[in-house]
Amino acid sequence: MKAVVATAYGPPEQYTVAEVPVPRPGPGQIQVRIAAAAINPADVRLPSGEFGDTVRLEFPHIPGNDFAGTVTEVGGDVTTYRVGDEVFGLAVPRALRAMAGKRPSVGTGTLAEYAVVEADTPLVAHRPAELPAEDAAALATAGLTARAIATTAHIQPGEHVLVVGATGGVGTALIPLLAAAKTHVTATATDADADVLRELGAAEIIGYQPADYPAGIDVAVNVVLPGDRLTGLAATLRPGGRLLTVTPPVPTPELIGRDDVEMHFVLDMDGDLGGMREVGDAAVRGELRATIGHRYRLDRGPQACADFIRVHTTGKLVVTR
Repeated sequence: MKAVVATAYGPPEQYTVAEVPVPRPGPGQIQVRIAAAAINPADVRLPSGEFGDTVRLEFPHIPGNDFAGTVTEVGGDVTTYRVGDEVFGLAVPRALRAMAGKRPSVGTGTLAEYAVVEADTPLVAHRPAELPAEDAAALATAGLTARAIATTAHIQPGEHVLVVGATGGVGTALIPLLAAAKTHVTATATDADADVLRELGAAEIIGYQPADYPAGIDVAVNVVLPGDRLTGLAATLRPGGRLLTVTPPVPTPELIGRDDVEMHFVLDMDGDLGGMREVGDAAVRGELRATIGHRYRLDRGPQACADFIRVHTTGKLVVTR
């Protein structure tokens, strides 16, 4: 089969498209013919080598977490899926199994014609017929994270919410949820993205610098800055406000310079706040919306990975067969 492959640690410009063996499912696993996959930070950060000895990859390494496709083979002990089922979800690299929760959702890499993923995990589910494969792939990680943020924040009507990193996959999935909750959403973005974010439900667009941030915010959401660079964002919060972030390191009062606000590091690899089935249902109801900034064919998968870190994009980058 064809797959995007990293043969050694390095930047995505070194990735190639190569012929590799088709992975076969073992007990508790399913083989999926990939229709669409979406790019995430791990697809470029892990093969870059930036995690050193903390996470060691085996090469050749196939990147790709988010996917939508068709079940083509089932391993032993699988009863939830049958050949021909349409499925979607996320499956992190096997090197991250220890970090992937109590029912790990791991796989062989979805930037490929086929992938093998675990069947018994809330982060893989049947894809609703009303949800296109590309949208399903784009909403896997982004939709799961956006729902977890909204649930953790306990958003109330009339609250003022600041979203930093609003133009990415998580941000564009989150804004409609916040708008539907009748909050006032302020989003950081470029002028070129302003119309897109307003259409998604943002009431106000501001620049990226802390000097641009408003004061007296009820809820501040960070989906892009490192967790140790949030002092400017924390300063916007009213006493008793809530700060939510999805990027490590986990914030502390010392790191953010505040001890009078709530802090939440949102990472739900067990689907306790709702798994992929709930993402699909929310998308069908129109609560979650996929924003796809650009589409690539599989033979241009390396370019998609490079664009993810080299080019400003809006929403998700999706790779199709």
